[in-house]
Amino acid sequence: MQLHNNAYYLSALGIVNALGNGVDEISHKLFSGDTSGLVLEHGWQADGEARVGRVQSSLPEIPDAFSQYACHNNRLLLGALAQIEALVASAIAQYGAQRIGVVLGTSTSGIAESEQAVKAQQLAGVMPEHYHYLQQELGMPAQFLAKYLALKGPAYAVSTACTSSAKAFQSARNLLKHGLCDAVLVGGVDSLCKTTINGFASLESTTQEISNPMSQHRKGINIGEGAALFLMTKERLADASDIVLLGVGESSDAYHISAPQPEGLGAEAAIRAALQDAGKTVEEIAYINLHATGTLKNDEMESRAVARVFINGVPCSGTKPMTGHTLGAAGATELAFCWMAIQRNQLPPHVWDGEADSALPHINLISTGHTFGPSKPRICMSNSFAFGGSNVSLIIGEQANSII
Repeated sequence: MQLHNNAYYLSALGIVNALGNGVDEISHKLFSGDTSGLVLEHGWQADGEARVGRVQSSLPEIPDAFSQYACHNNRLLLGALAQIEALVASAIAQYGAQRIGVVLGTSTSGIAESEQAVKAQQLAGVMPEHYHYLQQELGMPAQFLAKYLALKGPAYAVSTACTSSAKAFQSARNLLKHGLCDAVLVGGVDSLCKTTINGFASLESTTQEISNPMSQHRKGINIGEGAALFLMTKERLADASDIVLLGVGESSDAYHISAPQPEGLGAEAAIRAALQDAGKTVEEIAYINLHATGTLKNDEMESRAVARVFINGVPCSGTKPMTGHTLGAAGATELAFCWMAIQRNQLPPHVWDGEADSALPHINLISTGHTFGPSKPRICMSNSFAFGGSNVSLIIGEQANSII
């Protein structure tokens, strides 16, 4: 009995976002369609309130020995790590620190601390003593995590906007596949900051209402924050999950710097590439977590791509109305929701007003209470799309489904 050549274990998951802290709390709220984590707050924009998916649970402090890495982004990362730290320690003991890598996706890193430092400089004429430029570097979260755990393997970040942490899984898999690592900490982390919120607002892509993906009344996204961190391994560890990464599909249509290709041709290419990589047919996919930002153009192109590939339909949902769009962390976060779905035999609901846009092709958007069919393997796809035409689809499933 041997795993498919492209399949590797997603042995453990740590996660924190607007839904809560940890798999148990987040699962409960996710499967019930809880949107209470999205709140209207002042202070993010000069011209009024913004609805954001802010983490409100307590987070670990950054130890004094790592003060140059001290930022909210890394506290989110430590919050996720704390949930799987025992299994990570076991992997370090088994494989050695030099055989464990770190690959993270991010788009903000610690830019919020830079915003505060620049504001302080404007008032006082000098940068605060506690500020380090390192805090905002995009590669910093991976560097911090490796140093925090004293790991000696490859450690780097991927930053491709909203596909960042989805693309991290391809990189992590390559480290395992080519024998550079025996285990990789892989995922994504992004934190709220004014730069991002005002940037998306300037593109007229945000809304103060809770996002309403695929609806004829959709008006845009809410920005969120969070971290999702997996331990990916070549072999199944004791007391670990038997869920595996089955396939990755990537494409770059480079249609426009910010607008997606209207027909979803790049998205379709990524979806089909993931199916081919996993060795799966469309009929074997039991659930899709859609990118589903709630913007006019993204939902239009994604629904067209999904409808063309899955002509007989497949249960789908977009989960951003419960977390906000966590940007560089979205790919890992929403793959984590698929991981939870497989574990709990529940499917995340599509939270919206139920008023479909007649200009979009019909896709099977599910409500609360759905489970995997009794005769269908638990195999899920997660889609992520980004500026510049970057497209990624990931497929995961139960270990038994990848045995050859």
